[in-house]
Amino acid sequence: MTDKPSYLPERLALLADLNAARYITEGLLAGKEDVSAIALNKATEPLPGDEARGTLMPVRDLVDDAMHRFREEKVTAADAWLAPRLHATLRLTRREAADRRLWNYLALGVAPDYVVWRHMTEPGKGEAPKVAAKRFRGPADSQAFARLWWAAELFRNGSDYGPVAKVCAHQDMLNTALRLAVIDHRPTAQALVGLIDSGVVRTGREVNALAKAVNASAATIMYDVMAPDVERDGRPMARWIEDAEWAPAVPRRTLPEGPGEERAPEESVAVLTAHFAELFAEAPVRGKRTEDEEAE
Repeated sequence: MTDKPSYLPERLALLADLNAARYITEGLLAGKEDVSAIALNKATEPLPGDEARGTLMPVRDLVDDAMHRFREEKVTAADAWLAPRLHATLRLTRREAADRRLWNYLALGVAPDYVVWRHMTEPGKGEAPKVAAKRFRGPADSQAFARLWWAAELFRNGSDYGPVAKVCAHQDMLNTALRLAVIDHRPTAQALVGLIDSGVVRTGREVNALAKAVNASAATIMYDVMAPDVERDGRPMARWIEDAEWAPAVPRRTLPEGPGEERAPEESVAVLTAHFAELFAEAPVRGKRTEDEEAE
């Protein structure tokens, strides 16, 4: 199985898509090869600045802890634990997080063994287990580390990572929600969490039906008008990033605290939770029997 890199520099780095592609071999995707760590690091660009949040080992330690904690469980269970802690450790702005080069480096230069451990497919009929290349170098909703960071960013409620853990524990919602164009609206994100929490939406088919209904409704209803959010203030995020210089390692047994931003308005969340519940009640769910059919 792919092992952790034999060489880990002091700081994180940036790895361009073209350079990353050279190290995504069939052997790596099959979990049978390691990444040539020294050669890869020669192809990287330094991370701008010298801030503490650019230190590599806190991220590597998190990955090691995740693989150890969930070694005897289904690997998907690691997402809910790792997502908020990765977000609180890196302390990135959204602009920084939009740079694919950072995620390429995390996947190939810091923790290729985690990517293989977490995303190796189950053996299929006549098919050997394999990791999809997009888990190393891919879009934000698929790349192994980008998907966790963005889930934490979009579903945290101010400094509260509780909603993140709930969404990431529900793989169908995590995989579907990150593709929704409206998910950047915080009351929308929190309303979806509420539907999971209340048990209204449970299965993968139900999640898919809800997502289609929410997207279709957004074509005619402006959610930010129907359920307004507070005006975003960048100062809490800036202070949170500055505090990384002296912040301790994120806690392992309790959730960390995110930026001290104001929470999504409860009234707006309630309005959309009720609206989405109505949409879901009318949405066609594949394989779901109607009440009339059940009565018969």
